[in-house]
Amino acid sequence: MPSHAKSSLEAGLVALKQGNYQTAIAQLEPIASSQNNGTASLQAQVGLVMAYARTGEVPKAIAISQNLIESNNPQVQEWATRALEHLTKRKKPDQESKNVETGFVAFENSTPDSPAVTPPVTPTLEEKPKDQVIETKSDDIPPMVPLTRLKATVATPPPPPAPLSGFMGSVTRTQAKLFGVIYWRQAQRARAWQPLRKPKLIPLRLLSAGTFIALFWVMREILKLAMGFINQTLVKLPYLEPLQLLYRDPTKLLLIALVILIGVSPWLLDLLLAKLYGQREFPKDVLNTHSREAVRVLQRCCQQRHWPLPKLRILPMAAPIILTYGSLPRNARIVVSQGLLEQLADDEIATIYATQLGHIAHWDFAVMSLLLLVTLPTHQLYQQVSELGDKISAKIWRWPVTILASLIYGVWCLLTGTALWLSRLRLYYSDRVAAEITGNPNALIRALLKIAIGIAADVEKQEHTSWQLESLNLLTPVSHQQSLSLGTIASNLSFESFLKWDTANPYRRWFTINNSHPLMGDRIERLCQIARHWHLDTELHFASEASKVKRQSFLLQIAPWLGIPLGVLFAALVWLTWQLAFALKFLNLKWIYEDWSFITGCLLIGFSIGTVMRINSFFPDIKPATVQTDDSLPNLLSDPSALPIDSISVRLVGKLLGRQGTSNSLAQDLIFQSSAGLVKLHHISWLGQSVNHQDLIGRQIIVTGWFRRGATPWIDIQTLETQSGKTIHSPHPIWSTFLAVAAQAWGAYVFLTG
Repeated sequence: MPSHAKSSLEAGLVALKQGNYQTAIAQLEPIASSQNNGTASLQAQVGLVMAYARTGEVPKAIAISQNLIESNNPQVQEWATRALEHLTKRKKPDQESKNVETGFVAFENSTPDSPAVTPPVTPTLEEKPKDQVIETKSDDIPPMVPLTRLKATVATPPPPPAPLSGFMGSVTRTQAKLFGVIYWRQAQRARAWQPLRKPKLIPLRLLSAGTFIALFWVMREILKLAMGFINQTLVKLPYLEPLQLLYRDPTKLLLIALVILIGVSPWLLDLLLAKLYGQREFPKDVLNTHSREAVRVLQRCCQQRHWPLPKLRILPMAAPIILTYGSLPRNARIVVSQGLLEQLADDEIATIYATQLGHIAHWDFAVMSLLLLVTLPTHQLYQQVSELGDKISAKIWRWPVTILASLIYGVWCLLTGTALWLSRLRLYYSDRVAAEITGNPNALIRALLKIAIGIAADVEKQEHTSWQLESLNLLTPVSHQQSLSLGTIASNLSFESFLKWDTANPYRRWFTINNSHPLMGDRIERLCQIARHWHLDTELHFASEASKVKRQSFLLQIAPWLGIPLGVLFAALVWLTWQLAFALKFLNLKWIYEDWSFITGCLLIGFSIGTVMRINSFFPDIKPATVQTDDSLPNLLSDPSALPIDSISVRLVGKLLGRQGTSNSLAQDLIFQSSAGLVKLHHISWLGQSVNHQDLIGRQIIVTGWFRRGATPWIDIQTLETQSGKTIHSPHPIWSTFLAVAAQAWGAYVFLTG
């Protein structure tokens, strides 16, 4: 497509979004009438249908729709058929002005500064009559909307052409990634709906209290450890004396400090986010230009609950995120990123804001605000120490800084780990509140998926996970880790196929224990249940049957942890045997077992035995004849019966993404970018290797390893190879064996010595 036609198309679509329909018509008409632009001509014609319909020139819109029905693309035909039915309906004049536009928006320009174009869908929000039958029919047309995710370059050679379910018809996968085409059903909203049954809030309340206690306990233990270390250091140094203050119990002081921090958290977080990430005030009038429905939702809900309107803030981030903090409803803040406003439609923005009202209504945002207030400075310290390490050239001085940065990162992980359960559970409640407030669970489904796509696009663009995404992850609606594969697979695999694992695998919830967010498929399935309860069609359609997984495979998967309770049973058996031997005056081992520490030894031995049993199945030999390539990745991701223990051998070609420098010394941010999407990589550094994993970041590589399908798909690396022949080995089997032997030796020592 010529550059002038491309710019005219973009200008016309931007004008269409802004409501300048005459300008849009002037820009799009020449492109629509051209026979040389192909795809651009179709896009312009669909845009003209919307513009003509909004300006009252219905006959012209009908004529173009009839022309589009003759298109060779079946999805364009389907869209045009629905648009024609919509346009030819007899409607009252006052109703015609309220019709939703047909909603097609073309892909975004590849330049980073170009505005993101999203369909300005503005369905009318109605109050919920308490005793009224639900209306499920609507005049809205499900539009075909390509999302605004565009790659300017493609690192790997394009694979053979494959059909794509989208507007572009049959195109190569490389073209699919370039155009970022996704077909949305645009399933309807409820025009009138009855309230859902009130959920039981006791689990959420208990978990919020438990999170506060866990955070307090972890901080107290870390503080005690730090105080003891400082005094021990002062004792060993000459001319210095230990500080008596550090010998005192910090429990009461820490508890008082945490309670005070909860109260002042809104203002302290205002300062932190403004200084660290450029947060600023976000006037309600500006939000109204992006989503009028969001403003109405905020005003109506706050009036009903007698709350003041939450203070609105915005972060200058391209990644779509939103979070809420505060200590009370009257001082709550809702922070949205610029990327979310640009990448979501009107009704989708409204549902996302409604989820934040759910956090305020359930009061879980107070504990999460405290957690953010504690973890944000810790993460900032980790960032500053890492940047200091990058500035040091001498390795002898860089190593202590690297170790310090890794320790701080470990502390940050411990602190965030105290809120993992609450972070997962509270999202189910907030999704339910958002669906009930707006009557639009389908828009929330689209919003969650588009957020995942936007986050993955941001990671691809920056070629690493940004500090903002990592530090704010716990409060965002979608995790940056679960967004990697989900947000990039849509050009090769339907959402239903990818998310089927989340809904059909019988052991899926066991793999979310260390996840900050619930399974996306599980969340969407619950929203679909709400939609079906209101007799609405659903945005996604999941199969109802459950996948069959061998129980033996799952037991082998959890063998190391299964060995712990078996160790307890073994300890009980040993104790009974000793008691019997002592009663018969056959053997006296009281000097060993009188302190009961032998139980710890039994636990370690059980863990070691379980680890040894799993090693061969977890890390089988990789044979060239059975290795899977890039083309197989969508099929691997869509298998609902897969478990991580399946250990599928893969050999993939692509680009290595991740942070460079000290901040990635533990390989915590390694991502593989292939033609099929993004996948998380797990790597263990091997001392003595001449090539470091950070030396390969940003380069074309071949990764060989074991693909594992869990709550977050990942690959355990065996080797990383470059085109020049450099190879990095990741000794996962060796480290697993070392861990098993160490646990066995430690357990035996404790068992025998007491």
